[in-house]
Amino acid sequence: MAVYTEIGDDELEAFLGAYDIGGVLSLKGIAEGVENSNYFLQTERGRFILTLYEKRVAEGDLPFFLGLLDHLAARGVTCPSPVHGRDGAIVRRLAGRPAAIQTFLDGVSPKRPSAAHCGEAGAAMARLHRAGADFARTRANALSLAGWAKLAAATAAAADGVQQGLRQAIADELAHLQAAWPKGLPEGVIHADMFPDNTLFVGERLTGVIDFYFACTDMYAYDVAVNLNAWCFEPDGSFNLTKGRALLHGYAAVRPLAADESAALPLLARGAALRFLLTRLYDWINRDPAALVRPKDPLQCLGWLRFHQHVEGAGDYGL
Repeated sequence: MAVYTEIGDDELEAFLGAYDIGGVLSLKGIAEGVENSNYFLQTERGRFILTLYEKRVAEGDLPFFLGLLDHLAARGVTCPSPVHGRDGAIVRRLAGRPAAIQTFLDGVSPKRPSAAHCGEAGAAMARLHRAGADFARTRANALSLAGWAKLAAATAAAADGVQQGLRQAIADELAHLQAAWPKGLPEGVIHADMFPDNTLFVGERLTGVIDFYFACTDMYAYDVAVNLNAWCFEPDGSFNLTKGRALLHGYAAVRPLAADESAALPLLARGAALRFLLTRLYDWINRDPAALVRPKDPLQCLGWLRFHQHVEGAGDYGL
């Protein structure tokens, strides 16, 4: 269960006293997620999500993340909205951790996304990109080329223990991306981690995009490439062209990709696959055997990477 910090009754009562959301009726830990401690919070005035930020989320980044949610929600993006205290503050401390309350969104994350889900996800990402274009804050992408190089170094000694030859495969791909990574493409605020489990749906209608804790300033097309990896591969590792077409057409209906963005998609998709290969590999190598949350398989992302290495153009993704 992904609740790392327990909350005492007196602590909770004192914390909620800073808000105008009424008294607590119930508090229940949420098992999903690996970054923070999350709780369903029911009060006299509604349902909320209470989050305690653990060590993997830097407290200094919270004004960007939560300010972005405020900005996007005000512009109609279906994302959680931070609840302000009576003093106007969004972040305060609870049980020794930075903490915030956000609005609750209806829906469930799709376990086996359909093409319709993919189309909705593409359109939602494009709306996010458009709505965030005038967001004043910026945040560098810590998980781009320089971050990948650090992760490659940190996992090199153990990589071949996961699969023989993995260390060299990572080194070769990283060298290729460092030499060829695109520059000058349109950029702004991106989600950078919009996997199906970071979305909510009622049926095939998207009702929310959540977990913005990797959001940053980077190329819009890179965010699209992340989604191609996240949404369009089947459990057997095959790329589903129908899903790719739905995702890209959903995106383009709101924000058409420029020619140079489309041309860069295969390279950007390789970078996105390497990013998730490396972060999953790091978590896999450093996993706690006693933990109840099992790290995701890094070799799934190696399969994605192998596919992208043979893609000839954006048409292979359905564009």
